[in-house]
Amino acid sequence: MPALAGANIIYGLGMLEMGVTFSLEQLLMDADMAKMIMYAVGGIPVTDETLSLDIIKENGYKKDFLTHKNTFKNRFIQSSPKLIDRRTRVRWLEDQGGLDMFQRAKKQFKDLYDNYQPDPLPEGAHEAIRAIVHRTEEGFGLPKSEY
Repeated sequence: MPALAGANIIYGLGMLEMGVTFSLEQLLMDADMAKMIMYAVGGIPVTDETLSLDIIKENGYKKDFLTHKNTFKNRFIQSSPKLIDRRTRVRWLEDQGGLDMFQRAKKQFKDLYDNYQPDPLPEGAHEAIRAIVHRTEEGFGLPKSEY
């Protein structure tokens, strides 16, 4: 609700115990929630097509619309979190082995930790950052660092 009212800061992602401790798994779960919030703030398209008005007029309001190809086509209107599982319990047990959200976050963190490759800094970035550090050191009267 604060985001929809215009708040532009989401505070406390990853924090536990009033910010006394921090959890990387909690950070990933909270990031999923923040992504959903940002999706909602961006606006959800409400048009004749996304409401399927033509299909309702064509089939009547008492028909099954879940199996209609238009429903499948418009399924991406809903946000797509990575850790929140919206499947039925049977599918969740079959596909995820019954892993809860925290367990999925732990698995996602391990994958990120083991496989993340950051993009290299652009040419000259190291020198520019180093110059900022040296100016700051100089401003505080500190000796210039070696690296």
